[in-house]
Amino acid sequence: MNSLRNSVRLFGHAGSDAELTILEDGKKVAKVTLATNESYKNAEGEKVTTTQWHNLVAWGKKAENLHQLIKKGSEFGLQGRLTYRAYENKDGVKRTITEIVVNEFILITAKEKSVVEVAV
Repeated sequence: MNSLRNSVRLFGHAGSDAELTILEDGKKVAKVTLATNESYKNAEGEKVTTTQWHNLVAWGKKAENLHQLIKKGSEFGLQGRLTYRAYENKDGVKRTITEIVVNEFILITAKEKSVVEVAV
């Protein structure tokens, strides 16, 4: 049951190209947003689609792979864990952000709808 604790699995489309940053200590971090859609019929029988946006972060070799492979619109799936981070914006207002730390991801290519598994 430990594998079920704080585990997130999502499939969706990248909202932008993955951005890679190299920190002062040499660590690599990549960030990208993932859009997931949910459809349902409302009381009038009309199809309604809602989009949820998720902030993703990857570290080290995973960050490099995410940066190289994930471009805006890319369809991919991931497994990761939720994390929360607090910071103060430029106006001095405290903010909290929810992120998913990527443990592994798979890229789904458009041409053949094939899956490229990225293991690090």
